[in-house]
Amino acid sequence: MYKVILVPLDGSPLAEAVLPHAEALAKSEKAKIILLRVPIMPTTEFISRDPSVIAKIIEDMEQQTRDYIEEKVKSLKEQGIKAQGIIREGSIPDTIIAVAKETTADVITMSTHGRSGLQRILMGSVAEQVVSISPIPVMLFHPSPN
Repeated sequence: MYKVILVPLDGSPLAEAVLPHAEALAKSEKAKIILLRVPIMPTTEFISRDPSVIAKIIEDMEQQTRDYIEEKVKSLKEQGIKAQGIIREGSIPDTIIAVAKETTADVITMSTHGRSGLQRILMGSVAEQVVSISPIPVMLFHPSPN
């Protein structure tokens, strides 16, 4: 039923909490996992006026993002799971949907913070936005506190 599972990650332990679920699904379905990272780049005008400093900061962030995705893909492959990493820039919900379409993903699996009330209004919910615009199923996991 599922051949391609898209897993958006932001580098946080909360986002990574979905991985065991995605791994189990991939193993049971013999599916491929595509890990997606949409890094949030800093607003450069607040960092420095020196273009070389800005360029170095962006370069370092891009390298950290590549290293992160490569490490996660390697870990999945070591478990015998077909895996691929993708890094894209843009609006996070829109980019998730665009990559889902591009890769012909069958399902998107992601963690949710489970915010409510004022916190949800102020911070929004990427998961909620993805669910509202996704043309494919979205599996949301709310990690239990440890």
